[in-house]
Amino acid sequence: MRDADNGSMGLERGLELIRAGAFFEAHEELEDEWREAPAGERDFLQGLVHVAVAWYHAGRGNRPGCERQLEKAARRLEPYRPAHRGVDVDRVLSQVAAARVEVDGGRLELGSVEV
Repeated sequence: MRDADNGSMGLERGLELIRAGAFFEAHEELEDEWREAPAGERDFLQGLVHVAVAWYHAGRGNRPGCERQLEKAARRLEPYRPAHRGVDVDRVLSQVAAARVEVDGGRLELGSVEV
């Protein structure tokens, strides 16, 4: 949902859902935002979708799905370093990198995501 006064409410709601650990719901919210976004914002939003989906897969024990999503998240978010639209992209990418190490070691307990 977008309007001139509120900016991007979908992004804010998606970030709140990630912080709350509601990864499936965050993915849905951010995907809706991505569909409405201008071309220059789509990779950023898709990167956040990939973060949410990676943590969702980890919680469901789906290591291959988690690995793929972490790789996609890193690739999509990298160009938006160090920060974009109020999101500390460096911090998110650091968490993605740490999650990749955990998953590569066979561990899927990724904890929370700070966005």
